[in-house]
Amino acid sequence: MATDGKRLAEHPTFTRRGVMIGGAALAAATAAHVGAQTGRPGRILLRSGWQIENIGDVAHTPGMLRLFEEHLPGTEVTFWPWYDELPDHERTMLLRRFPKLKIVQGKLVDGRATTPELAAAVAQADFLLHNSGPYALAWKDLDAFSAMTGRPFGVYGVTYGHWIFGNEERDTLRRARFVYFRDRVSLRKARLDGVDAAVTDFSPDAAFMADLADERAGDAIIRRFGLQDGRFFVCLPKQRYTPTWLHVRKNRPIDVRQEERNNEMAELDHAPLREAIVRLVREAGRQVLIGSEDETEVPIGKTWLLDRLPADVKPRVHWLERPWRLDEAVAVYRRSEALFGHEMHSPIMCIGLGVPALVGRWVEQSSKGTMWNDIGLPEWLFNMDCEADANRLPQTVLDVARDPARARAKAQAARQRVFTRFAETMKVVAEASRASAA
Repeated sequence: MATDGKRLAEHPTFTRRGVMIGGAALAAATAAHVGAQTGRPGRILLRSGWQIENIGDVAHTPGMLRLFEEHLPGTEVTFWPWYDELPDHERTMLLRRFPKLKIVQGKLVDGRATTPELAAAVAQADFLLHNSGPYALAWKDLDAFSAMTGRPFGVYGVTYGHWIFGNEERDTLRRARFVYFRDRVSLRKARLDGVDAAVTDFSPDAAFMADLADERAGDAIIRRFGLQDGRFFVCLPKQRYTPTWLHVRKNRPIDVRQEERNNEMAELDHAPLREAIVRLVREAGRQVLIGSEDETEVPIGKTWLLDRLPADVKPRVHWLERPWRLDEAVAVYRRSEALFGHEMHSPIMCIGLGVPALVGRWVEQSSKGTMWNDIGLPEWLFNMDCEADANRLPQTVLDVARDPARARAKAQAARQRVFTRFAETMKVVAEASRASAA
């Protein structure tokens, strides 16, 4: 992306009225506008919404919006989804909780916005914030925004690097006002790789703050399966690689290598979860609800968990045969005793609610799971590639059921660590965004 004035002037963008103006002129016009609006609320453009097939990705956005609500009250926030499609139920869910939220769609291509509403949002924003995610995957948008407007950007709660794309975002991160990584393994890697933004530090994933809950929908699930508040566990299965070729909207070709690896490891990965379920039922008298975080996980909950359980255990184990929306999942998580499994963001949401959550991870996943060490929960993190660690998962799950008060206190302590860190890092976000609006 060119940054000199001559090249910037060659890349037009739309105004709200759809008129094409150059990037340099846009920056000058916006600066004059901001100067004339002294004392107005700050305006932040939030790049988020990486997937719609996974409620963990959906949770990033309301989590960040709640952080704005609590730490930057009065700020005007515009949500710019990464995903081309925003389902009606997700839009309704967000606007019900955050009625002042603005939502725009479109892309920045060759220095211009592809929709008038995005062009207007870019022109009016004081600051662009890249939300929590698998890495800073929208780094090109950060560069484009900076080049088009001359205004700053920041990155909040990401993992560093990607197993396919490597560290392509590195140079962009160095130009950020701040970069917060959601796990300290990422922080160390980034620093060693020369990421030296003015503020380069650790802050948890924004999804810890997700509090959207459809209580009526959650209650329907609770009543359907005859679950007792605070006396059932939620279990989430997962494959080594998410089979994104099964995401209907993505329409991707199958990755044969990943599919083979999933099939190779499925029994080994899910056997500890089944053992934990059996022990919860037989030794602690609990019920278990098998749910999902990604839509592709629904069938494996039946194939690798429910169908392989002993006959005496099955009556107390329930399988949700469809994906659930974020707000109904949160409503159920809130009323559960604990959650365990191989997904990451449902445990994150549970800890944000003060509900115990245990996480299994493996080498195919990024370092995001190591944030359990960062928030004081190393005993609830399991390396499934280590036999000894995998073997301790069932007993640890049972220990939660045997001493729920201790487990709940442990979850609450982790929650407080997360919220304390959010309060510290959101001060930096506030200072950076308000400075650019001055």
